[in-house]
Amino acid sequence: MVKPIIQSVTQTLYDQDYYLWLRTTINQLRTGQFSAVDLDNLLEELETMGRREKRTIESLLIKLLQHLLKLKCWDEERERNQGHWKGEIRTFRREIKKALKDSPSLKPYILEIFDECYQDARAEASDRSQLAIDIFPFIPIGSLEQILDENWFPEYNHNHHGKAD
Repeated sequence: MVKPIIQSVTQTLYDQDYYLWLRTTINQLRTGQFSAVDLDNLLEELETMGRREKRTIESLLIKLLQHLLKLKCWDEERERNQGHWKGEIRTFRREIKKALKDSPSLKPYILEIFDECYQDARAEASDRSQLAIDIFPFIPIGSLEQILDENWFPEYNHNHHGKAD
């Protein structure tokens, strides 16, 4: 009869003090008190962690692509902002590489979401620059391998929008 009582206590703990619930669950697992573990909430937390990893890498990829697009296409701001954009590009590349090193199984996922993220990045680059979305190429400006390569930058797009070098 002890088991249901313990479970209801940890269930309540989950709602009232998340950090304490976490420490308690870790302690229960370490000491082999498996019947005391609040399995429902533990499984939900693990699933949430997986979704969070995916969302993080998706967000980083969109930000990376957006900055590469601005660097390639935003003529009038390029000279003034390219240093900042390149710094951001380096940061996003490093964060994506760390995430893929920690979770190599996310590599197929990043390929799966690449095209959708590229289109999202085009829209965001258009919003942030207030330039027409058509200025940003519809077809991705590089492969995933290029996009993640710390030495690769897109060729400057000399177009007629804003001043060109």
